[in-house]
Amino acid sequence: MSDDPWLTDEQQHAWRGWLAMGAQLPAALHRGLQSDSGLSLPDFDVLVQLTDAENGRLRVSELAAALAWERSRLSHHVKRMQARGLVEREDCVDDGRGAFVVLTPTGRSAIEAAAPEHVRTVRRLVFDALTDDDVAALGAITDKVLARLAAG
Repeated sequence: MSDDPWLTDEQQHAWRGWLAMGAQLPAALHRGLQSDSGLSLPDFDVLVQLTDAENGRLRVSELAAALAWERSRLSHHVKRMQARGLVEREDCVDDGRGAFVVLTPTGRSAIEAAAPEHVRTVRRLVFDALTDDDVAALGAITDKVLARLAAG
């Protein structure tokens, strides 16, 4: 690791590309989902977590952690999703302060309808431009960065 406070030209190019992709890719995915299914990218993210969870339910704190969202952001978003019938909020019987977010049949239908076109969009925007070696490198890079983030 260098003591030099500046990035090399190659590092700066990679970093700025990463930042641009981090802004543009979610925006494009959001537009695609909205156009194809009426879901937002955050709606889709919540629904993915719930479909992956046992019985389609997660404690609010677990869902917030899985999404890396503040609890207040999740609470507001869940209220909007509840109003559209995509999820329900249930009090936790064991813990009077806790609550679950639960996938509804409407929410399950919505993600099942949205997922195929979303996957096609992800392929078109990301994976169709990459070789198998690129995909392996991308996976290795994201694993390393995420491990550093998890380690604090």
